[in-house]
Amino acid sequence: MRTVSILGVTGSVGQSTVQVIEELRGQGAEIAVEAVTAGGNLSVLADACRRLQPKFAVVADAAQLGAAREALAGLNVEVGAGPSALEEAGARPSDWVMSAIVGAAGLHPTMAAVRRGATVALANKECLVCAGPLFIEAAAKHGAQLLPVDSEHNAIFQVLTHPARVEKLTLTASGGPFRTSSHETIAAATPDEACAHPRWRMGRKISVDSATLMNKGLELIEASYLFGFPSEMIDVIVHPESVVHSFVHYVDGSVLAQLGSPDMRIPIAFALTWPDRAQVSTPRLDLATLGSLTFEAPDTAKFPALKVCREALKRGALATTALSAANEVAVEAFLDGRIRFLDICRIVEDSLSALEGNGAASIAKSPTSFDEVAAVDQAARDAARRIAGSLAAA
Repeated sequence: MRTVSILGVTGSVGQSTVQVIEELRGQGAEIAVEAVTAGGNLSVLADACRRLQPKFAVVADAAQLGAAREALAGLNVEVGAGPSALEEAGARPSDWVMSAIVGAAGLHPTMAAVRRGATVALANKECLVCAGPLFIEAAAKHGAQLLPVDSEHNAIFQVLTHPARVEKLTLTASGGPFRTSSHETIAAATPDEACAHPRWRMGRKISVDSATLMNKGLELIEASYLFGFPSEMIDVIVHPESVVHSFVHYVDGSVLAQLGSPDMRIPIAFALTWPDRAQVSTPRLDLATLGSLTFEAPDTAKFPALKVCREALKRGALATTALSAANEVAVEAFLDGRIRFLDICRIVEDSLSALEGNGAASIAKSPTSFDEVAAVDQAARDAARRIAGSLAAA
């Protein structure tokens, strides 16, 4: 019997996790679901509860408690709402936890799972980008096993056989919907155009991050914290087919890669059944039909987010905290139609500069506590909102 919890069951990763669990149950696997959480989509939460039969279901907004109880009536599930209930979901006694809440909101519920020594399938980038050193230290202290679910980090995890003999890592990037677009087209991009990813079906925030290549920059930061390699040892290459998910280069000239169809059920199934592997009905890779794989260097002039992320990683862990927070605010403003697409990275850069101007050393170091992380996160959000507001007014 394996007991699992899904933090973020209504998003794309959460829904793929539901599919994997149902398929494995259909093969006879005994998987009990302890807890599920949702941001606010009560209809999808109710559907997940009908399919998975969890003991505890949580909606993020405390004001939705009554509506959640009504939506889940008759499903024999305890209902909670608000931040404390989210943390309780992470603290509930499951041996495997999918961390798929988008953004910094996923940090505290995931930390609740880490502190009880759970196996954490990590799809939330911000846990590491916001609080990398503290998060890794806590996992080691409490004996939690971190299994990366992002396809790129999952690929590295699968082929990282000799960490001490690694020359470099290479993360692959699809290039997003604007890979071949002109500057003029990108400047005029609408939210719907930015969310039209050519390969992956994802939520709107992460789709915009993919369009700016901020997502790949966040993954670079995540890889640095997760695997213990500096920025200089992590490359990014654009690979439009999204078949090769990452490369690990070794000192003897060997290069190992993990390949697979662009389907998140593959890394999810790997994490759920690790160290074993289970048969899952994901699309099989047919290289003969595909015919060729292409690779190209990222255009950092057209997509400056990669450079911004590298610089933040070199400044210090609190700089990556600020970067992530400012980016969340900027993406929200773009999706709401208040700023233009190219303003997103500008807001992030200007927010980091504003925090340095208020005390240059404050974000150029590692955090000593989660309170410090929270303070920098809030300061960055405040700065980003001011900057976004001035751009919208202009």
